[in-house]
Amino acid sequence: MVSPQLKIVFAGSVGAGKSTSIQAVSDIEIFQTEEMTTDKSKGLNGKTTVGMDYGRLNLDETTSVQLYGAPGQKRFEFMWEILGEGALGAIILINNTTENPLDELDTYLTAFASHLQTRGIVVGVTFTDVSDTPNLSDYREFLKKTHDSIIPVYTCDARNADMVRTLIKTLIYRLDPSVLSKD
Repeated sequence: MVSPQLKIVFAGSVGAGKSTSIQAVSDIEIFQTEEMTTDKSKGLNGKTTVGMDYGRLNLDETTSVQLYGAPGQKRFEFMWEILGEGALGAIILINNTTENPLDELDTYLTAFASHLQTRGIVVGVTFTDVSDTPNLSDYREFLKKTHDSIIPVYTCDARNADMVRTLIKTLIYRLDPSVLSKD
């Protein structure tokens, strides 16, 4: 059974909405370590996470989800492993407007490979209103072919709390449905 204190990591592309997602659902003011971007990601987002984001979502009076946002830039990948320690699973957000979103997904799935085997992963594809390719079928086929896994894939507007909660609840439900049986 899952502990009433759950931990989920949001990982993925620069500018995909990790910080925004946590902000959308957190029941507390979120802690952020953002700085102005200085590299090619500058065009995607004026700021980027350099350490982590932290928020908390209370599912009920006894169960909360600790939400950690990992930096998206490869140079901060050492944080991915640190933040992944003890996590129930990961929500990987992919910005569909980047040059190679499927390659980026592969990068994060490789980095969180242990989650595929022992924990859970859910994928949220953001900015599908700006770029509709690849589509969800392309993502599902890519996952099946490259990782031989059935991983839930959703479109997600990171500003929409209901969509973000769907990602969180899907991850939790895949691992322990009893946690959400009170909903």
